[in-house]
Amino acid sequence: MNTLLITGTDTEAGKTVLTTALAAYWQKYYPQRSWGIMKPIQSGIGDRELYQKLFSLDQSAEEITPLYFAAPLAPPIAAAKENRRVDLAVVWQAFSQLRSQRDFVLVEALGGLGSPITDELTVADLAGDWHLPTVLVVPVRLGAIAQAVANVALARQSKVNLKGIVLNCVQPRTDEEIADWTPADLIQSLTHTPVLGCLPYLDNLEDLDKLAQVASNLDWERLS
Repeated sequence: MNTLLITGTDTEAGKTVLTTALAAYWQKYYPQRSWGIMKPIQSGIGDRELYQKLFSLDQSAEEITPLYFAAPLAPPIAAAKENRRVDLAVVWQAFSQLRSQRDFVLVEALGGLGSPITDELTVADLAGDWHLPTVLVVPVRLGAIAQAVANVALARQSKVNLKGIVLNCVQPRTDEEIADWTPADLIQSLTHTPVLGCLPYLDNLEDLDKLAQVASNLDWERLS
């Protein structure tokens, strides 16, 4: 597996946290190996700029994000405002080229699994069609169990190669809150998908050592 797609249950689940943590981990523990990062489609300023700031990627902005739209809206809506269309052929070409050149590629999806990419396709459709090994980020909050179940069902419907679930504390959470709101055993039982770990609340996404440490605590053996 030389590619991993990071998606989530919704737009604020913590995809960027996990993607940044995995990038920091790869950079720290595998400095001799080449890696790349992609945000295939971005609407508005955000993740691409963060990745350029934090990492020496040896990638142009266009290689990180082949399709960029100014308005922070769903891609088909943002594209329409610019009289453009979402050209997935451009994304696929850039992704294929990067994957052929690097030992490992992290791909951060937009929005959640059900977020629209075009008028006909969602993130789940793209993950399934492109056969991308995928990790689902589930935020630690009330309702998380139902979100996990619904999103795993969508992943199965779209034939997504879902490797596991990562829980993410979007706010400071106590151990009791984590256990009550996102009980790993229950989520695994309901979804038949391994929970790879839980990311603590991180208020500084620029602390690469901390990010690498957090990523190292994930259950990598179950991911492989």
